[in-house]
Amino acid sequence: MAQLKTTDYFNISGLLTDDEIQIQNMARDFVVDEVLPVITQHYRDGTFPMELVPKMGQLGFYGANLPEEYGCAGLNNVAYGILMQELERGDSGVRSFASVQGALVMYPIFAYGSEEQKKHWLPKLAKGEKIGCFGLTEPDHGSDPAGMETKARRDGNDWVLHGAKMWITNGTIADVAVVWAKDEAGVVQGFLVEKGMKGFSAPEMTGKLSLRASVTSELVLDEVRVPDATHRLPKTQGLKSALGCLTQARYGIAWGGVGAAIACYECALEYAKSRVQFDKPIAGFQLVQRKLVEMLTEITKGQLLALQLGRLKDKNEAKFFHVSMGKMNNIQLARDCARTAREILAANGILDEYPVMRHMMNIESVYTYEGTNDMHTLILGEHITGIPAYR
Repeated sequence: MAQLKTTDYFNISGLLTDDEIQIQNMARDFVVDEVLPVITQHYRDGTFPMELVPKMGQLGFYGANLPEEYGCAGLNNVAYGILMQELERGDSGVRSFASVQGALVMYPIFAYGSEEQKKHWLPKLAKGEKIGCFGLTEPDHGSDPAGMETKARRDGNDWVLHGAKMWITNGTIADVAVVWAKDEAGVVQGFLVEKGMKGFSAPEMTGKLSLRASVTSELVLDEVRVPDATHRLPKTQGLKSALGCLTQARYGIAWGGVGAAIACYECALEYAKSRVQFDKPIAGFQLVQRKLVEMLTEITKGQLLALQLGRLKDKNEAKFFHVSMGKMNNIQLARDCARTAREILAANGILDEYPVMRHMMNIESVYTYEGTNDMHTLILGEHITGIPAYR
């Protein structure tokens, strides 16, 4: 079994079950053996490591907290969160792929789809035989999805979709897109749009300096015709259904942020203990020790927050505002740890010989996607005070 230094200062593993620890070890081995050897080159090239897609499927990483009857692993939410943590310890792009596949494609099909849709799509998506994406964000509507302009009009037994989506992870490589559009009554509906449908295209967005080992796309819907019986998600109930999917994904992101922070901290600690200046390792200097202590303390707090969030979710007691706090805090934590680690590595911190700058650049995207830090702050502010500040 491949070994990584653990960052478990408060013996949080003692709060985990044997099955949860087994999942963590399996995911960690996968990252060490399969992700870390290739991710730097993919980041340089701006490509996603497609060779990992079937391997993650074989290990049950997609929709891992969905029921076994649909070909999924049936894990509890803590084990799923730990899986997301370990994948992001490798790279945010790898975690994003698995997170979108499971929380933003498989979950809405499971929660809002017909039994026929679930039986058709979920086993294929779980194995990685099919890839999915989630189309909610639009060029002019990010934090305000209620303003979406993508339209769906009924035409006999079909729906005709027209509009565009932006910043869509996996879009260009996806076989199916979960697309949200307003019907003629202004009600948001969910649809399954397949690759190859007339009028549907998904050009890849280029020029990114963040999440380079991830496919980010635009979705163009030019009068795309989809059958109502097979390609509309029949159980959707307006925009809240789409937002419910985001809550699922944000939960995994809260764990993922801890993984990125751990990767940066462990790199900084190892470097500080081996880098000699003024005749001793820089880890022996007070200012460096303070930085390491602050990083580890915040990581420990983030681990505890994520774990309790997962336990609440497993008891169906986690609310969307709990998830907002987890996402907000733990991605801020990852952002701060990446910056501090870069300071400790100094000039070497900008080299891709080390993972720090890659994580730093990635987390800038994670900081603003699926709800910006500011928006999650305002969600919590409204819950605390009862007064919405954003409208």
